[in-house]
Amino acid sequence: MRAVQVKEFGGPEVLGLQEVPAPEPAAGQVVVQVGAADVMFLDTRLRAGWGTDFFPVRPPYIPGGAIGGTVRAVGPGVDSTWVGRRVAARTAASGIGGGVPTGGYAEQALAQADLLTEVPEEVSIDQATALVHDGHTALAVFDRAAVRAGDRVLITAAAGGLGTLLIQFARQAGAHVIAAARGDAKLALTERLGAHIAIDYSAPGWTDRVLAATGGAGPRIVLDGAGGGPGDSALAITAAGGRFIGYGAAAGEFAGSAAADARARGIDAVGLHELDTGDDYRAGYATRILDALATDAVEVVIGQTYPLAEAARAHAAIEARTALGRTLLRIG
Repeated sequence: MRAVQVKEFGGPEVLGLQEVPAPEPAAGQVVVQVGAADVMFLDTRLRAGWGTDFFPVRPPYIPGGAIGGTVRAVGPGVDSTWVGRRVAARTAASGIGGGVPTGGYAEQALAQADLLTEVPEEVSIDQATALVHDGHTALAVFDRAAVRAGDRVLITAAAGGLGTLLIQFARQAGAHVIAAARGDAKLALTERLGAHIAIDYSAPGWTDRVLAATGGAGPRIVLDGAGGGPGDSALAITAAGGRFIGYGAAAGEFAGSAAADARARGIDAVGLHELDTGDDYRAGYATRILDALATDAVEVVIGQTYPLAEAARAHAAIEARTALGRTLLRIG
């Protein structure tokens, strides 16, 4: 079968299409004929050699931790009726004790049978794949945020996969949504999805605009997908007694340098690992998000797709910060 491998750590050019042996399912596993693979920001960081203390990947390896497609074969102990069914899942390597997001950029990939989500007829494989990671995380963030009607909510990295979902959830809850993103195209997307105000956080003084939009009090809730400097700036203007949830690191690192000051102001500062995102919650979240998608209650934004052979272009778009919503590889 064909698969994309990271031949060595480096830039997008180290991604190469190779012929590799097809996977064989072990007990409790299935082989998925992959129709789409999610391309994450984390994939680009690992390819560049970042984070190997936390994610023990070594070249050559096949990137990609989320897939959608059709079950091709099952391993020992797995119900054979899964064969032929449309599913979305984390890859088997990604789904074992946290694991590593590998194995997905391929024509066939392994997944754990007990972590499969069947895709409703009303939902495309592309849509379901785009929600494998973002769907459950967005719901976990939103549930913890406890947004109330009238709340002023700031969402950073608002044009990304998670941000676009959170804009819609917050609007449906009756919040006043302030979206922070970079560039005209991303700002326009956030407004189309319902943001009341869109602010370019690459511009000087962007937090002053947020404060002005909140009457000087700051947002009561901040949902931070940016991390780094923008995330720290957002944390610094969170309203006293408010809530800050840092779930992303699009700027390079998670926010945190202002956490001590924020807690002194009574702010509930929550990190990604404090959210309910484990396997016990994933199945419920997957059902909720796919049901919402099937009934048009929410839109999943897939901004760009690439064929398997052009995985390097997908990585380059994410690193250039030009990607909107989710980025997928279409396979087969």
